[in-house]
Amino acid sequence: MAKYKKEEIIKVKVTGLQQYGAFVVTDDDFNGLIHISEISYGYVKKIEDYVNVGDKIYSEVLSVDEENNQLQLSIKDIDYKKDGGKLKRMAETASGFEPLKNHLDEWISNKIKEVTDKM
Repeated sequence: MAKYKKEEIIKVKVTGLQQYGAFVVTDDDFNGLIHISEISYGYVKKIEDYVNVGDKIYSEVLSVDEENNQLQLSIKDIDYKKDGGKLKRMAETASGFEPLKNHLDEWISNKIKEVTDKM
């Protein structure tokens, strides 16, 4: 029987930081990695902006290697500092950047007119 399951929220302790991610350990000595791409949906310049060595945080299990006691983890969809609860993400609109594309020329023309009228 597997100790950990995919999508399970577990508590871990940060043991090391590298440019590519954070190393963590569970209370029962499973080692884990939170890859930099699993820290945030936005650009992560410094992992230290999110976690530091010694922090006890929640993480979501992405995959389990029972044989080697290793976990791949994520914190980008959960409240990793508070309670591990799922975060709600704003859904992208179906139109995406289409409104910007459709109005950009008009907005630029209006702004140019506004600036030149003040001269």
